[in-house]
Amino acid sequence: MRYRYGRWGGGADPLAPPVDLRAAVDELGREIMEGASPSSALRELLRRGVDGTRGLDDLTSRLWQRRSAIQRRHRLDGTLTEVRQLLDRAVEAERRALFPDPSDDARFREAQLDALPPGTAAAVQELANYDWRSQEAREAFEQIRDLLGRELLDQRFQGMKQALSNVGSEDVKRIQRMLRDLNELLESHAAGSPDTPRRFDDFMRKHGDFFPENPRDVDELIDALAARSAAAQRMMNSMTEAQRAELSALSQQAFGGIGSQLSTLDSLLQRLRPGEDWTSSARFRGQDPLGLGEGAQAMADLAELDALAEQLSQSYPGARLEDIDLEALERQLGGEASVDARRLADLEKALRQQNIVERAPDGSLRLTPKALRRLGETALRGVVDQLRSSQGSRETSSAGAAGELMGSTRPWQFGDTEPWDVPRTLRNSVLRSGTMSLDVVDLEVAETEHRTRAAVALCVDTSWSMVQDGRWVPMKRTALALHHLVRTRFRTDALQLVTFGRYAEAVDIGQLTALEGVWEQGTNLHHALLLAGRHVRRHPDAQPVVLVVTDGEPTAHLEPDGDAEFNYPPLPRTLTKTLNEVDALARLGATISVFKLGDDPRLAAFVDIVARRGGGRVVSPDEEGLGAAVVSDYLTSRRRRR
Repeated sequence: MRYRYGRWGGGADPLAPPVDLRAAVDELGREIMEGASPSSALRELLRRGVDGTRGLDDLTSRLWQRRSAIQRRHRLDGTLTEVRQLLDRAVEAERRALFPDPSDDARFREAQLDALPPGTAAAVQELANYDWRSQEAREAFEQIRDLLGRELLDQRFQGMKQALSNVGSEDVKRIQRMLRDLNELLESHAAGSPDTPRRFDDFMRKHGDFFPENPRDVDELIDALAARSAAAQRMMNSMTEAQRAELSALSQQAFGGIGSQLSTLDSLLQRLRPGEDWTSSARFRGQDPLGLGEGAQAMADLAELDALAEQLSQSYPGARLEDIDLEALERQLGGEASVDARRLADLEKALRQQNIVERAPDGSLRLTPKALRRLGETALRGVVDQLRSSQGSRETSSAGAAGELMGSTRPWQFGDTEPWDVPRTLRNSVLRSGTMSLDVVDLEVAETEHRTRAAVALCVDTSWSMVQDGRWVPMKRTALALHHLVRTRFRTDALQLVTFGRYAEAVDIGQLTALEGVWEQGTNLHHALLLAGRHVRRHPDAQPVVLVVTDGEPTAHLEPDGDAEFNYPPLPRTLTKTLNEVDALARLGATISVFKLGDDPRLAAFVDIVARRGGGRVVSPDEEGLGAAVVSDYLTSRRRRR
C-alpha cells in the first residue's frame, strides 16, 4: 500500500486518540445514578469535559476573560485623539512659518489661529478653507481628511484602512462611485425591484474587490454590511455625548464628502436589517485608544463572543454542540479551543450513534434501552457483590424436567432427572477407555433451574423526604438492579414499577431513571397498591409479589373522584383505605414485603401491620443495602412457591 503525507493544515490532531466513549458512558451513568436526569448528566459531562479535552465551562470562562480584557484594555477615542494630534501639528507648523514674517497678513493669520474654537471638530471645520503658508501644516491637515475617510470606510468595510494607506484622487472617485452604486442597489432591493439580481451582478463586477467576503447575492451582501454597520453604531452608542458630536461633525470633513453617503448607507441597512443590534453599548475603560475601524471590530468581537457564549451554554431548546461556530471560536480563542469543542461535539454525536442517548419528541435527552441495560447491569453487579459478601447462602438450582438450562454440567448422581449432556458424556467415555463404551461414571447432566412465573410490583416512594434524606439514589439503583435481573434471568416474570408521592403512577425503567426529585407532600401508598393489584389481576397465572420501598407512613389516599386527599398526621380514613388494599392483595395470594427506610416509630408500627396482614415481612436495610435486600427478597419469594 502507498501512503502520501502532506503538511498539516491545522485543526484536530489527526494522530490524537479518539475520545474514550466507554469512560464517558461510565461517567454519564455515575451522574445518573447520583440522581441526575439524562439531560443534566450529559450537560454536566460536557461542561466538565473528559480526559484530554476541556469542557464547555472552561471554554466559556476563557470567552468571558477575553471579553473583559477587550473592555479593560481599550478606549474608543483613538480617531479623535489622532485627529487632535494632527491638528496640533498643523497649527504648530503654521505658527513656526508665520513667526519670522513681519507683515500684517502674518499677524492676522496668527490671530485666526489664536481664535480657533477649543473643540476638535469645530477647529477642523474652521480651518477647512484656510490657505496654509506651511507645506508641513498643509500636509498634516490633509492627513486629517484622509484619516477620517479611511477610518469611516474601515468602520463599515473591514480592512479598508490598510487597503487605502495612500489615497489618491482616482481612489477617492472610485470610492464615491462604489458608495453611490451600493446605495442605489440597496434602494432597488428595498423597493422590491425585479431587476435587483442583475444590478447585483453588475455591482460585483465593478466593485467586487471592496468585498473580500465575496457575497453570492444581495442578501449575503446586506448581511455582511449590516453586521459591520451595526457594530459601528454600537461603538458610537458606547461613546460619550461629546465624543459622538465631535465624530459626527468630523465625518463631514472626510475626503470626497463620503460622510453623507455612508450616513445614507447606514439608514438603508437599518431599514433592511432591523433585527441587528443597533441600540446596545459597552463600557470601555482601558488606556489603549482604538480608531473607528478598530472600535467597530472590537464591538463585532464582543458580539461574536456573546453569541459563542450562548452556543456554549446549550440553554436553548434543541441545543446541540454542532451549533457552535468553530471558525468564530478559533478566531477568538485559537485553534486548541476549536479542537476541544469539536471533540465534545463528536462525543455527543457518538453517544447518539452508539445508541446511548437519544432525543425525545419534546427535544429533551433520554437514555436508550441499551444504556439502561448497561446501567442495570452495573447496579445488579453491585447487588450481587453485596449478596456474596453477606452471611449464608441460597439455593441456586433444582432438578426438574421442566427446568431451564443454565449452561453448565455436572456428573450424574442417583436420582437426577436432568437431561444428559451427550457430547460431554461421549467425550468422557473416549478419554476414559479410548472407545465408545459407556459407563455410569461417564454420564454428565445439564444443570437446570426450575422457575415459576411471577407478577412483581415494585412500589417506590418518591416523596420529597426520599430526596431530602439521601435515599433517592439507592431507590433508583434498586429499581435498576431488579429490572435488569428480571429482564435477563427471569424473562417470563412480569415486572411493573410504581412510583408514589401525592399520586401513584406506573412507569417504565427509563422514566424512573430520569426522574428528578421535586418537592411534593404526600405518601399515597393506597394508590400504589391499587395499581399493584391491577397488575396482579392482569396475570392470574403468575405468583403475585409486591415489594414496597418507603420511608414514611401513608399520608394520602385516593378519593373516588380521582383526587388525592393529604393530611399529616395521617387520617384514620387514609390508613383504613390503605389496609383494605393490603387485604385485597392478600386475597389474591400476594406476598407484600415492606422495605422500611429510617427510624420513624409510627412507620414501624404501620408496616408491621402490613406485613402481618399481607403475608410478607418487614426489612429495615440501610441505604446502601437496599438493593441487596430487595433482590434477595424477590428471589426468596420465588423459591417459596417453587
